[in-house]
Amino acid sequence: MEQHRTRPPQRRPRPPQSPLRPRGTVAEAAAVYRVPAPTGRRVPPVVLTLRRFPNPRLTGLGAGLFAAATMFVIGCLDQLLFDGEPLVYGVLFLPVSALTAFWVRTADLVTAPISVPIAFAVGTFPISGGTSGIGGQTMAVVTALAVQAGWLYGGTLVAGVIASVRKVRQMGRRQRARDAAAARNMGAGAKAGARTGAKAGTGGASAVARRS
Repeated sequence: MEQHRTRPPQRRPRPPQSPLRPRGTVAEAAAVYRVPAPTGRRVPPVVLTLRRFPNPRLTGLGAGLFAAATMFVIGCLDQLLFDGEPLVYGVLFLPVSALTAFWVRTADLVTAPISVPIAFAVGTFPISGGTSGIGGQTMAVVTALAVQAGWLYGGTLVAGVIASVRKVRQMGRRQRARDAAAARNMGAGAKAGARTGAKAGTGGASAVARRS
């Protein structure tokens, strides 16, 4: 008698399973690839306070008139309240010089160190204490200017430094603008050259195709 051979059941291979990663590894990978959000540059509070002040743009003549009128008012108040104290007048001359250099427009920066000494001389009329007459008043003003020469030079130096810094910053902005314009022009020229080359290549290929 023939016996039927029974084949053993074959086991189907299971698809390979990816090893499970522990939770700690996933968390560490997420922590490693986490990109911090960009933070803006913090502005000092002093700069924020200065930005809140008015920022007019005066012409050279306007800045000179502002400085002269302000110093004349300061001289009158000094004579009225402090009996013409030179120290009060000299101390208040420094911020007026700084404001004059800050508020003059960029095209007239050179006028700031010139108009400030004139304003100082105008303001000394009320506190000079000269006698009646043009000659006596003039001599009193000249004497006051000689006595307070330190404050005069200090205010002029402040105005000159501020005007110079503003001029240097303006030159830097102009140079950066020229560099950016040159870079844009070079990029536009490179793109135009690439387009011309592509068109020439296409025309040559079409001509070869026609000949063939």
